[in-house]
Amino acid sequence: MLADAYQDYIDRYAPMAVEQQLAHGIPASITLAQGLLESAAGRSTLATRGNNHFGIKCHSGWSGDTLLRSDDAPDECFRAYSSAADSFDDHSRFLLRKRYAPLFELDPTDYQAWAVTLRKCGYATDPNYASRLTTIIERYALYLFDTEAGRLAEENADFIRSSLLSTHKVCRSRGLHYVIALPGDDYAAIAREFGIDRKKLLEYNDSRHDGAIKEWEEVYLEPKLDTAPEGQDSATIGEGESIHSVAQRFGMTVAAVRRLNPDAKDKPGVRLRLR
Repeated sequence: MLADAYQDYIDRYAPMAVEQQLAHGIPASITLAQGLLESAAGRSTLATRGNNHFGIKCHSGWSGDTLLRSDDAPDECFRAYSSAADSFDDHSRFLLRKRYAPLFELDPTDYQAWAVTLRKCGYATDPNYASRLTTIIERYALYLFDTEAGRLAEENADFIRSSLLSTHKVCRSRGLHYVIALPGDDYAAIAREFGIDRKKLLEYNDSRHDGAIKEWEEVYLEPKLDTAPEGQDSATIGEGESIHSVAQRFGMTVAAVRRLNPDAKDKPGVRLRLR
């Protein structure tokens, strides 16, 4: 099951995340949530071929192995590692750079502030990156790994996770209300939860048919906009994404994106105009 892939990842890599927190002060919940999101629970090409669990690009000064993948631009250079442990170590070193200094002024148990500040410091261009991280942390009760007491209680935390299986926290961006889809979610279930007509919810999200939603994707509870966020002139379709994914990320209708890109192919690596 898809949900099991996420729990299996947590069971396997939580000790590494806790080790990094004890060594460097980075909340284990943040490390785990980033790993789950960036690597699709260890299933992404970067993770399976290059042990890169955090989507860290080459940048200047990197002399190790590399992989090419379309992300913010086509065929970008990403770091490759000999093991997942090396990836976790490098993630900590990456965040210890001056650019991310504001993170270490925060309480290590305040995962929400860490998620927001990571985005502000430029870790990701995704405008809803913080919402995705906090949704993952709360869905799997990853905050338990941030304290010694929580880690002791984590073995008996199944009841906490089971109570979070079908709950969605409403987020807001550019005036639009949305939730983040959990693994296995479909539009019908979310429509019932929020008392919205299913056909309307499908319409809001440019979906013709009900069915499984891409995990951690936005589900808008009202009509999207025809314009991109201020300063967002373009975006690249990344691995496992589509024109629809890009439209969801920026709260735009698919029709608006297609009007700006009438000849664009719907495949990874394609650069889309958003203005």
